[in-house]
Amino acid sequence: MRRANIVELERSEMTSTDFSGLINQRFWNNFFPVPATTPLELGQTTPDFELPDVTNNRTVKLSDYRGKQPVVLAFTRIFTEKQYCPLCYPHILELNKSCERLTQKGAEVLMITSTDLSQSQQIVQDLGLKMPLLSNPNCEVFQAYEVGQALGAPLPAQLVLDQQGKLRFKHLFSFLSSNASVERLADVLEQLPAS
Repeated sequence: MRRANIVELERSEMTSTDFSGLINQRFWNNFFPVPATTPLELGQTTPDFELPDVTNNRTVKLSDYRGKQPVVLAFTRIFTEKQYCPLCYPHILELNKSCERLTQKGAEVLMITSTDLSQSQQIVQDLGLKMPLLSNPNCEVFQAYEVGQALGAPLPAQLVLDQQGKLRFKHLFSFLSSNASVERLADVLEQLPAS
């Protein structure tokens, strides 16, 4: 398949004219803009959470990784299983494609979405996600990390936690740089001290 056809296929997967699942309470709760202002400082232990991992059909508790391995937290912006943020969709694909590269550096990659369980299951299936996709439809974890919100969904952010659960890197959304590249995340992991 030619590259142009692949790009067109990817664009068609990214959005749909079916907006039936878009307007819901979660949309209205995240409608008004709140800038990304996380007070988390480098070296600080981040808030714990427990969320369902839709990819692997299990529950993930962040504190279970402390003392074991670094974690990449990738907060992503997906409106429904049919509508993806145009700035986040390529990043989701890039992370999924490069997930093994990050896990080879000893890290677990956890992608967090505000879609509900059934929407998240469809996303995992449609995109063939290999990394854990954690469903957080009430957006409590997004709010605890103060990553911001606008126009119906929380904003994206990427954080790298060391083996002890301490924050070593944070990238918050801006229009100049919506998501941290996989290269940048890999560089940060490379610089973490060996356990």
